[in-house]
Amino acid sequence: MINKKIAFLGAGSMAEAMISGMAESGTIAKENIIVTNRSNQDRLNSIHEKYGVRTVLKDELDFSEVDQFILAMKPKDIDAVLADLKDKIQPNQVLVSVLAGISTSYMEERLNENQQVIRVMPNTSSMLRESATALCPGKYTDMEQVQVAKELLRAIGEVFVIEEDKMDVFTGIAGSGPAYFYYLMEHIEETGRAEGMDSETLREIGAQTLLGAAKMMLERDESPTELRENVTSPNGTTAAGLDALNANGGGRAISEAVKGAASRSKELSKEIEGLLVGAK
Repeated sequence: MINKKIAFLGAGSMAEAMISGMAESGTIAKENIIVTNRSNQDRLNSIHEKYGVRTVLKDELDFSEVDQFILAMKPKDIDAVLADLKDKIQPNQVLVSVLAGISTSYMEERLNENQQVIRVMPNTSSMLRESATALCPGKYTDMEQVQVAKELLRAIGEVFVIEEDKMDVFTGIAGSGPAYFYYLMEHIEETGRAEGMDSETLREIGAQTLLGAAKMMLERDESPTELRENVTSPNGTTAAGLDALNANGGGRAISEAVKGAASRSKELSKEIEGLLVGAK
């Protein structure tokens, strides 16, 4: 168990998903999880009743007792929050941001020198504790704090420490990736219904097929190419399906989806930071 105290600054849906995973996993004692927001006491009461964690309004938080602050407010509020935190926190305390589009350098420039910051990006599967989460440490962050953050985030899934310049392609794969699989399922269900199968059965068949394929990739040593070849008999049904995918640009479409999402992620980061700077 992690013997640290963490405080969520913000209590929205992503914060709740993380709180739920941490509270239920036993990674950290519930009394060491503090949840705050600016003024919504009803929301804090709801979080406390659901998960048994400590809740206080932000102005009542004792900043000195916290080891890691998890920034989970709206990105538009980041400048005001950093300005408020700058003279309240010490270099040995860490800011962990789940805010989309806000770089570690942006935060470091608005805090005292040597302040430790970490940028993370969970995906929506965190609600089921199956997130693929990226973690990017800032230039002043020590590895002990990175390890603590990793252990906390493992409560909502798997964690991958990456370089920050890879965050956009990570977004294209893991951040947007669930939507690609949902889109695939939409078409599988649509085709199955056209052939007379009922939607409920199709949902279960398709989802179980995706789950089984994912487990094969995680639990076996073969590459995706080898696994595909293993189930593709010459002139068989799978070969016919793959031929149809290739003929209709299936592989290229997947690659373009990842690249398109990654490109938009890069644009959004510039737009968000540009708007924040321009608003001053």
